[in-house]
Amino acid sequence: MVGGGLAGAKAVEALRDKGFEGRLVLFAGEDHLPYERPPLSKDYLKTGEGLDNAFVHDRDWYAAHDVDVRTGTVVAALDRDAHEVVTEGGERLHWDRLLLATGSSPRRLTLPGADLDGVLSLRTIEDSDRLREALRPGQRLVLIGGGWIGLEVAAAAREAGADVTVLETLDLPLVRVLGPTVAQVFADLHREHGVDLRTGVSVEEITGEDGRVAGVRLGDGTTVPADTVVVGIGAAPNVGLAQGAGLEVDNGVLADAVGRTSDPDVFVAGDVANVEHPFLGRRVRVEHWANALDQPALVAAAMLDQQGPEPQLPFFFSDQYDLGLEYHGLGSPDDEVVVRGDLAGREFLAFWLRDGVVTAGMNVNVWDVGDAVKGLIRSRTRVDRAKLADADVPLENLT
Repeated sequence: MVGGGLAGAKAVEALRDKGFEGRLVLFAGEDHLPYERPPLSKDYLKTGEGLDNAFVHDRDWYAAHDVDVRTGTVVAALDRDAHEVVTEGGERLHWDRLLLATGSSPRRLTLPGADLDGVLSLRTIEDSDRLREALRPGQRLVLIGGGWIGLEVAAAAREAGADVTVLETLDLPLVRVLGPTVAQVFADLHREHGVDLRTGVSVEEITGEDGRVAGVRLGDGTTVPADTVVVGIGAAPNVGLAQGAGLEVDNGVLADAVGRTSDPDVFVAGDVANVEHPFLGRRVRVEHWANALDQPALVAAAMLDQQGPEPQLPFFFSDQYDLGLEYHGLGSPDDEVVVRGDLAGREFLAFWLRDGVVTAGMNVNVWDVGDAVKGLIRSRTRVDRAKLADADVPLENLT
């Protein structure tokens, strides 16, 4: 397994659960055992506590299951002809089956000042530790990008008393994911909590003094003062190893529905995997936690030439202030949106429809409806919009 995140750790777990008794080696580039990343923008970012719960398994588990975990070891190349991985230290290790779970990395700004001290991204434990230092009263935090990570960080910073500005190039944060009706909910939420949310803006430069960030200059010439800048403009799949080995790559490593790449002995899972999804009928690359949690069981079965579970629908969750949400499926901002419940009060379900069929559903501060939402999506049933919007009609009655 090349990649020491959640997907790699769940893959070795699944391989052992499915009866594989051979040698298992997991290469983790970070010095940590594999861990889950959601706490880095949520509880761990806020408190600095609870990190032990983020690790997928402790060291004793790997020892008990005879998994050779190589932390702090970076794989530099794949020799497909020899079936060997080559580490940065020059070690070569043979594989019979290889899993790439190399994840993704934050996209970097290419603007002047992007390398100043105090310009941060959020991907690792160390990133979260550095960012936490900025979450205190009087600190001026500027977030470039109004995506999920940016908004979660904004919420944590405001709860800690920091002054927060979010800069978003589009008219609303999250509008490419949710469409304008639901995206407006999040814009209102953050403004109500004191975030200076600026939409439709461009960033020209990060300014500094003595090598330290001092502000962000916008396209209209104004400068937003900053003690810390967090860049949250998305993530890019880590395809370097695959590309160097001649595997097919396009917005991730291309693979079939069970994670098999263009090399039948090389598989892929997690953020880096661009796989065929039988239910959705197209390729998808999903960067969310649930995909790294669930997909490895399917891929591990294929690595052992076994029948695996059915692919899950895409899923993610977020917590911001007193708003919690769960999102199932894969909608489009161009889909029709039907809302059930109190949109203004932020206690509702939203559904995305294409030709009258539900493609995705999101519950906001409404719980225990996930199975019903997934059932509605998987039914492919054309729904009555009035009934879908009526909270008195059980979702199960719409299929």
